[in-house]
Amino acid sequence: MDLLNNFWQLFLLSAPWLMLGLLIAGLLNVYLPANFLNRHLGKEGLWTTIKAAFIGAPMPLCSCGVIPAAIGLRRAGASKSATTAFLVSTPETGVDSVSVSYVLLGPFMAIIRPIAAVCSAIAAGVLVGKDHEIHSQHKHQAATADDNSAGCCSSNSAAEVKKEPSCCSSNTSAEIKKEPSGFSTEDSASIKTDRCCKSEKPSLSIESRVAKFKRAIRFSCNKLLEDTMVWLVIGLFFAALVQTYVPESYLSQWGSGIFAMLVVILISIPMYICATASTPIAAGLLLSGVSPGAVLVFMLAGPATNIATLGVVGKELGKRAVFAYLTGVIGMALLFGFLTDYLVDEFGFVVAPMMGTEHEVLPHWLSLASGIILAILMLRLVFKMALKKFVDTGRSIA
Repeated sequence: MDLLNNFWQLFLLSAPWLMLGLLIAGLLNVYLPANFLNRHLGKEGLWTTIKAAFIGAPMPLCSCGVIPAAIGLRRAGASKSATTAFLVSTPETGVDSVSVSYVLLGPFMAIIRPIAAVCSAIAAGVLVGKDHEIHSQHKHQAATADDNSAGCCSSNSAAEVKKEPSCCSSNTSAEIKKEPSGFSTEDSASIKTDRCCKSEKPSLSIESRVAKFKRAIRFSCNKLLEDTMVWLVIGLFFAALVQTYVPESYLSQWGSGIFAMLVVILISIPMYICATASTPIAAGLLLSGVSPGAVLVFMLAGPATNIATLGVVGKELGKRAVFAYLTGVIGMALLFGFLTDYLVDEFGFVVAPMMGTEHEVLPHWLSLASGIILAILMLRLVFKMALKKFVDTGRSIA
């Protein structure tokens, strides 16, 4: 019962942010011009990755909400590096999480946390983009080698290939000019075929704002939710397992150092927690004796390396991108963890959680309503998929 109860509570906590992410993704898909993403986020490179990291950093989306938003960016034309940077920076920090960090952890952690999140996003984006470039180069070299091996056999056949002139080619127009002025049925037929050269602009009906908003909602509640809900449920289930069977004292017993950071990373990977919700847990870890550096590693790795996010990265960006993604996120988390412990020990920065402070991000009624609506939408999609599979099976039998 504890496992099911924890799963339901995590589902309720995630539901409002997931629905917000679905809405943002749908609005991006409908309202954002494709040339904007292609111009700013469509190319692989450092500057594109930096822009994507800074775009995602202030957004109030958690681990669940950023998944559909990132998929929407990717399918709208964003590059792999930009999508990765957005996928990392958005859940690791935000305006809401910075304010909560200031209250619960002090000003030093409120400053270094967003800096570390942006740097982690840039590093992961650059590594994924570099891996994509190397993979593309290997495929191009293999294709070139295949073309060269087939080249010795293609010279004769290439000479025999005849190009069929289109109705808009210069040869056709020249032949028409050579015809005498008297019109025949063949001439009229040739002139009719020449009409394909004229640019016929289709009449575009102006779509109203209400129709656009409805299209965004349909896209979010059908295609995007169908693509993400399986991994979302898997991630929430693993988070419930960790919350049920891994006590907080298990993390606090390791204290500080590289071993504590590695243990925190291993525990945080199956967790499904957003930047704001991880802050009170981080305050509890500090009270239990965990070092500030290990706490920062937990707040960086927890929101960005959960099972659902890794599953979406493998599906949308490729399995090779998962290794580059984890290398960038975990490497920068460890680097800033050591830097945080060094700065606290060397300069005496105060990292002090507020005793007995409880922080509720959203009212319970909103989480409950969002959870019920989201559950209905998911059950509706499951029913549609089961019905479609049943119909397809019946047709194959018939």
